[in-house]
Amino acid sequence: MARYPGRTIKDLPEDLRPRERMLAFGAQSLSNAELLAILIRTGTPQETALELAQRLLSQPGGLRYLAETSLEELKDQKGIGLAKAAQIKAAIELGRRLRIFRPERPLIHTPADAAHLLMDEMRYLDREHFRTISLNTKNRVLAIDNVAVGSLNSSFVHPREVFKGPVRRSAAAVILVHNHPSGDPSPSLEDIQVTRRLVEAGKILGIEVLDHLILGDGSFVSMKEKGLL
Repeated sequence: MARYPGRTIKDLPEDLRPRERMLAFGAQSLSNAELLAILIRTGTPQETALELAQRLLSQPGGLRYLAETSLEELKDQKGIGLAKAAQIKAAIELGRRLRIFRPERPLIHTPADAAHLLMDEMRYLDREHFRTISLNTKNRVLAIDNVAVGSLNSSFVHPREVFKGPVRRSAAAVILVHNHPSGDPSPSLEDIQVTRRLVEAGKILGIEVLDHLILGDGSFVSMKEKGLL
C-alpha cells in the first residue's frame, strides 16, 4: 500500500485523487478503496483518506467486512469514528435497497427468480430468518413477510404465523424462504420436516406452497427441485 506520511488527498497529484479521477473517468473506473475514500472524505494526521480506505478493505472479507460489521464495531476502527462509520453504513444500505428495488411486482418463473429477490438481503444475516413470498394467481409477488428469527424448528415456525400474511393478502400461493448463516444451503432433517408440515397446512388453507428456498452465501437450494416438498 502506497503511503504519503503527513499528507492529505489534496497533496496527491491530481490524476491520483479519487474525486478528480471520478470526474474524468467515471465511478466505474475507480477501485473499491478510491470509492470508499470519497465516502469518508478525510483521513488522519497519519493517513490520507485513501490509505484509511485501503486499511479498512484489508480486513478479512474486504467489502463484505463493511457490510457485515456493526456500526459500533466500525466506528471503533482507528480514524473512523461515528460520522464516517454512519456514512459507510448508509451507503451500503442504499446500495442494498437499490439492488432489491423493483418498480413493479416481480414475476416469479423459477426458483432462481425468488432466490434473487432476497439473496442480497439475507446472505449476510448472522441468524436464521424465515420469510414468505406471497404470490397471486399469475405468480406475481404480492408481498414479502418476515415470519420469525431464530433456529428453524416446529415451534419456531408455526403455520399460524407463516400463513398470516398470505391469508391477509388472499394469496394463491406462497414460497417459503430461510437462510443458513453458515453459508451452506444444504437442507437439514429439521428443514425437511418443517417444510412438509407447512405444505400440509397450506393445503388445508387453500394456499399452495410452491417451494421452500434455503439461502446460503451466494447459493441456494430449492426443496422442490430436490423433490423434498
